Amino acid sequence: MKTSRFDRRAFLAKTGKAGVAMTAATAGALLLFDSQPPRPGLVRKTVTGLPDYSVGYDAGNTLSIVYGRDRKKTVNAALKLLGGIERFIKPGETVAIKPNVAFATPAALGATTNDELVAEVVRLCYRRGRAKKVIILDNPINDPASCFALSGVGRAAESAGAEIIMPREDLFADMTLAGGTLIRSWPVFLEPLLQVDKLIGIAPIKHHSRSGASMTMKNWYGLLGGRRNLFHQDINTIISELARMVTPTFVILDGTDVMMTNGPTGGSISDLRPTDTMIVSCDQVAADAFGASLLDLQIRELPYLSLAEQAGLGTSDYMRLQPLRASI
Repeated sequence: MKTSRFDRRAFLAKTGKAGVAMTAATAGALLLFDSQPPRPGLVRKTVTGLPDYSVGYDAGNTLSIVYGRDRKKTVNAALKLLGGIERFIKPGETVAIKPNVAFATPAALGATTNDELVAEVVRLCYRRGRAKKVIILDNPINDPASCFALSGVGRAAESAGAEIIMPREDLFADMTLAGGTLIRSWPVFLEPLLQVDKLIGIAPIKHHSRSGASMTMKNWYGLLGGRRNLFHQDINTIISELARMVTPTFVILDGTDVMMTNGPTGGSISDLRPTDTMIVSCDQVAADAFGASLLDLQIRELPYLSLAEQAGLGTSDYMRLQPLRASI
């Protein structure tokens, strides 16, 4: 039997390396993994964009909302309402999943994508979508190995059969987004994504001290390298540009427990509010617009939603999509 690099021994080792999780997350939030220029002699590829991973758009079959506490059951039900994962993943395809693994904290604190949810989506890709391969990637704020270990995402995803792609300098490419003002000759964690057929984003719903909220579109921030904290000075523009850069197959927005305060790192269970909601959507703007309501926010309080909508990336009026609903 293959031994996961995220087994108990590795987990304990990474825990020691990370130190106290909440302290590490708060202090490390100012640091970036890919903060230095390329090594001398390293030639980084330049690309102009990512493939379009989306599927057919149907207003009445684009957004599902399922209420319940069990993430495995709610994500299965939400996907079933949209036609099942078989609608999105075809036999023999390679699938990338981008969770939010930004911080070296346990999943229970809500700062990272829930590990059991990630594992369940991996299993669905294999069992029902009959995917050839599933990869998981993120460029965390804290030490990547510690983040994947302490969040539980690494071990859970590998146990379900996925391959973890850690950020390495040679896996970044310089991108200039057409019409973009911020993503210009900027290192992006793209090489693995150029080899896949479908892309799924999975994010928790969190308060964010800069942008107001961190959800599916903000989740793509984890693909950026370089000194990306500079973008916090124009956070709404960068989020809307990330949504232009990435057209996912679908996104999953986990509102089982919503981080209402002290985001994006949190640090206490008291920051969370149970809302028992799972959202799956082919429209990431609509998903985030609905997610805003779980944070008690109005659309106007999140300017990046309007910017994305004006760019034709989706609708913030999620009711126009005739969302499908169910309770577990």
